[in-house]
Amino acid sequence: MEYRQLGRSGLRVSVLTLGTMTFGGRGGFRAVGATDVDGARRQVDMCLEAGVNLIDTADVYSAGVSEEIVGEVIKGRRDSLLVSTKVRMGMGEGPNDAGLSRQHIIAGCEASLRRLGTDHVDIYHVHEWDGQTRLEETLSALSALVSAGKVRYLAASNYAGWQLMKALALADGLGFERFAAQQVYYSLEARDAEYELVPLAVDQGLGILVWSPLAGGLLSGKYRRESSPSGETRQLSGEWNEPPVRDREKLYDTIEVLVDVADGHGASPAQVALAWLLGKPAITSLIIGARTDEQLRDNLGAAALSLTADERAALDKVSAPALIYPYWHQLATAADRLGAPDLALLGQHLPA
Repeated sequence: MEYRQLGRSGLRVSVLTLGTMTFGGRGGFRAVGATDVDGARRQVDMCLEAGVNLIDTADVYSAGVSEEIVGEVIKGRRDSLLVSTKVRMGMGEGPNDAGLSRQHIIAGCEASLRRLGTDHVDIYHVHEWDGQTRLEETLSALSALVSAGKVRYLAASNYAGWQLMKALALADGLGFERFAAQQVYYSLEARDAEYELVPLAVDQGLGILVWSPLAGGLLSGKYRRESSPSGETRQLSGEWNEPPVRDREKLYDTIEVLVDVADGHGASPAQVALAWLLGKPAITSLIIGARTDEQLRDNLGAAALSLTADERAALDKVSAPALIYPYWHQLATAADRLGAPDLALLGQHLPA
C-alpha cells in the first residue's frame, strides 16, 4: 500500500480509504447498503491487512449509526488507524441541528466523539457549504476544536471553488486553522472537479480525498450499452441520485474503453478506474465503500495496478469534460504561459 502526504500537512494517508456510508442501513441510506457490526468488522480487518489506515464516516450516515458501528469495530485498535468524520447536515428537527454555526459544529463534534468512542477525530470535514453562517464563525469554531485536541486536521467537502478559496484566504488572514484537504466527487463518469477544485488543490497545497470514485458502481464494468444485470444501478433507476448521470452514451463509451484496458491487465474495470484516478494531480486517497466483501477485496487490488501512458490517454480522451468558458479561451490564447494548476485541466488538451 502506498501512503501519500495529505496536502501540505505532515499526515500520511493510504491511497485507499474505507468508506462507511453502507454501514447501518437506516432511513434513505438503506438504498446504499446495510452492513451490520459483524460485516463492518470483516471489512475493517480486510482493509487493515491490506495497509489501509483511514476510515471515513459522517454523522449523517444512517443518523449516527455508521459512526456507532465504526466505534464498535475499532475498539482496541484505535491507535493503528485514522478516523475521518463530518458535520453540517441535519441531525434533528431543531433550528440549530444543521449548518456550520459554532453551536452545531461543537455539538456535532462532541456527539461524533461519543458515538465513535474516541477522544479525537483525525480529519474533520465540513460536509457541505452553509451560505447563511459567516465563514469567520465556522473557521473559529473549527480552530477551537483543533486547539482543544479534539480534531487533528480540517477538510472541506462539496465546496465550490470560490467558497473554498474564500475559506482558505480568511484562515490565512485571520490566523485560523487551514483546511488541509477537500473531499470531492471525481470519477471517469464525471470530471467536473477538474475545472476548479483540482487546480485549486494544486495551487493551494490541498490533498484530495475522492468520494464515489466508481460513480456508485457504474464503473464496475457490469453496466454496458447492450448488456446489464437484471435491474439498474441506484442512479440509473432513480433510487439514489448521487452521483447523477447526465450523459448515458458517454458513460457507455467510457466503460467500453475501461473494459478494454482492464482485459489487457487481467484486472477488473473497477481497479482500472481507481488506478486512473490515483494518477491524477493532488489526489491523496480514494474512498472505497462496498456492499460485499468481494467488492471490497477487488477494489483493494487497485493499489497495486499501474497503467501505461497510452492507457491513461485513452481513458482521458473518452471521458474528457468539455472545456467551458474561460478555459477554452485560455487554451487558445494563454497556452504559452500555463502553470501547474492550469495544466491540471488544460494539459491534456495541449498538442502532444
